[in-house]
This record gives sequence, C-alpha cells and structure tokens, in this order.
Amino acid sequence: MAAKNKKTPKKIDILELSDAERTRIIKQIKQRLQKSMNEAKLWRTLLQYEELKINGQVVFSSNNPLEGLSVSLGH
Repeated sequence: MAAKNKKTPKKIDILELSDAERTRIIKQIKQRLQKSMNEAKLWRTLLQYEELKINGQVVFSSNNPLEGLSVSLGH
C-alpha cells in the first residue's frame, strides 16, 4: 500500500500575531468554512433530485457523476 504524501498544515499561534495579521487569518478561515458549508448545501440539494436541467440542458443526473460544475462567490 502506497503512503499518501500529505502536507501537515503549519500551526499558527494567533495570540502572537499582530492585530492586522490575526484579522486576516480569521477572515480566511471564515471564508473557507463558508465555502465548505455552501458546497455541502449544494450537494444536499442536488441529492434530492433525480435530474436537474438549466435551459433544457441536463446539468446533473443521479445516474451520472457530476462533472464540470464550478461555484464562485461574488466577492
């Protein structure tokens, strides 16, 4: 069995950071969590339907894997 090459995230002590840096780090974490929550909500919604069409084109079907879907936040 091959070992996966995982990078361990760098641990940061936010108490030692400046206020500006701490605010930036917390904002990044908040954005990542919000993105994960939005993706989970999308998957939960998609799983409720057998087929999803936009302008007559099938963009999701429970019989086929989901491909080519991109979600971006308007920030």
